[in-house]
Amino acid sequence: MENIENIENIESNENLNFQSRLNLEPLRESIDKIKAEMETVIVGQHKMIDQLLVAILANGHVLIEGVPGVAKTMTSKIIAKTLSVGFSRIQFTPDLMPSDILGTSVFDLKKSEFEFKKGPIFSNLILIDEINRAPAKTQAALFEVMEERQITIDGHSFQLDKPFIVLATQNPIEQEGTYRLPEAQLDRFIFKINIDYPKLDEEISIIQREHNLQNTGKLEHIKAILSASDIMNYQALVKQIIVEPNLLEYIAKLVVNTRENAFLYLGASPRASIAILNAAKGFAAIRGRDFVTPEDIKEAAIPVLQHRVIVTPEREMEGLTSVEIIKQIIESIEIPR
Repeated sequence: MENIENIENIESNENLNFQSRLNLEPLRESIDKIKAEMETVIVGQHKMIDQLLVAILANGHVLIEGVPGVAKTMTSKIIAKTLSVGFSRIQFTPDLMPSDILGTSVFDLKKSEFEFKKGPIFSNLILIDEINRAPAKTQAALFEVMEERQITIDGHSFQLDKPFIVLATQNPIEQEGTYRLPEAQLDRFIFKINIDYPKLDEEISIIQREHNLQNTGKLEHIKAILSASDIMNYQALVKQIIVEPNLLEYIAKLVVNTRENAFLYLGASPRASIAILNAAKGFAAIRGRDFVTPEDIKEAAIPVLQHRVIVTPEREMEGLTSVEIIKQIIESIEIPR
């Protein structure tokens, strides 16, 4: 009799587990469609595309760094076209003021009162081109909007529409007329994505595609795949992905190690731990899994941490980079079983 009850309990638990599984098939199909649309224009860069999609699912902002001509801006425009959401592009320049981004209060003579005119930041997907060209005052204007998805002007707070995601680009080579981004602002980007030069076969494909285009625009045939409500639903679904307690501890060990590492002057904050958690869930989701694995965490660690840590001057002079140090940290920590 006891065995029968045990069997019934096992069966009921199995049913419970089965019912609690997440239906990620629609999300996976949508991601595959977006990738297919992007790959009609972008050659290679599969890792970058995955990271951009994961950032959107994790509701995070992205800093894209690369030399001129590697399709940083083009990639942002394409991903915006695959999403049926509001899109705004802001070109950062040394003379750009906070009001040029956020908006300003204008006196209405008919109503005899001030009326707030919204700036270009009031959209869903924001492309900030050459973000490091604006001065500190303008950079500071982004702090509140990136973290809290709201702006405060003249004592009034304005909530931004959801989803709200910033894709920012910067050139690491040309330093004239640029400003280093404050650490507090860098910490608000879930990922920093480095775009390298294409390989030879990829370069040939790029030239061939450009030749075949003739007078056709690159973005003319890109289709919108997801609406704003779709994105928000998928973001909520990704939050529910299962993470075992030992993996949470693994994330914490990775981040704490950056604070104790002798090669790093500045380690990562708890915001980085949360970013790795959310990004790992995103990587699991686009691969059709409703649970996070150590590989998801390792894949998220470098793009999440590389812009949040500072290498000591001595090691930097030796040519050691933050990416290399993070890889050493990942290799030094035992993977949970």
